[in-house]
Amino acid sequence: MQLDAFDYTLPPGRVAQEPAARRDAARLMVLDRARHAPEETVFAAIGDHLGPGDLLVLNDTRVVPARLLAAKPSGGRTEILLLDRTGEGDGAADWRCMVSPVRGLRPGLRLAIGPGFEAEVLVLPQDGRTLVRLRSENGAPEAAIQRHGRLPLPPYIHREPGDGRESLDRERYQTVYARREGAVAAPTAGLHFTRDLLESLRARGIDLAHLTLHVGPGTFQPVRAERIEEHRIEPERYRLPEESAAAVDACRARGGRVVAVGTTVMRVLEGCAREGGRVRPGAGWCDLYITPGLRFQVVDALVTNFHLPRSSLLILVAAFAGRERVLDTYRIAVDRQFRFYSYGDAMLIL
Repeated sequence: MQLDAFDYTLPPGRVAQEPAARRDAARLMVLDRARHAPEETVFAAIGDHLGPGDLLVLNDTRVVPARLLAAKPSGGRTEILLLDRTGEGDGAADWRCMVSPVRGLRPGLRLAIGPGFEAEVLVLPQDGRTLVRLRSENGAPEAAIQRHGRLPLPPYIHREPGDGRESLDRERYQTVYARREGAVAAPTAGLHFTRDLLESLRARGIDLAHLTLHVGPGTFQPVRAERIEEHRIEPERYRLPEESAAAVDACRARGGRVVAVGTTVMRVLEGCAREGGRVRPGAGWCDLYITPGLRFQVVDALVTNFHLPRSSLLILVAAFAGRERVLDTYRIAVDRQFRFYSYGDAMLIL
């Protein structure tokens, strides 16, 4: 299929620059594939569209404050975006990262991040990635990252230096159930849940299970190939615990619906699918790229935000619910002034 088949027009100013006043106050578009017209409600009412025996599967990854501003010995400034830790020991930690600008980098170059905190360049960029060694004189490098790092907000969320919303972002660009640190972007479908909402869903007989996919830049990498089948997604680390796999299998056995909260959960579950809609537990790297034509074996429903035109995320949603139906729903959302992207409103696809 051609990439331009997954395009749509979004008027300026429709990209959410900050979250709703309350997490569950975001608007929710419910798209039931058995009906023609979508239904509009609020996220707090999502339980009205789920039932006893259903299972919500949540991605419990936690976003690292992975943006580090550093100074070269020459005085020039550079930015380091941490991607994944490759090793640690003796008060140091090695990280694969993206550095911008890369001009002037060489092995052995030391970049000053903060008092007693620096990054030494180990390997020059390969495929856009650099290997650095972080050292901190004032405790473990992880603690220094928390002190000096900034959340890597998507580029379409604009923040000027000294923007007073940094504390808001630190709280709201994490899910309330985030616990396993390692992502460079939030699994945004989960940002709408509050602890009270999750408890109310449990009280309705809706089960919860967790898995981990550490969201990396691959999830948001632009699709540049004219034919979508030629695109590839960079692998991301995942973990599907045995108890979560058992919860999925039990849900399937009792006739409940498996509800993926986010495209990351969808990719892990379908990537771990076994015969009969069961899943195999385990850990490793996920590079599943979902396009129209995939036979979904595990997931029955999807909670997701509104995604960028021509993106692998929109292609996944179209594969699940049908391209024309999804684009029609997006046009309705635009007309009704829904808010788009990471801090925006949500969809529930049944």
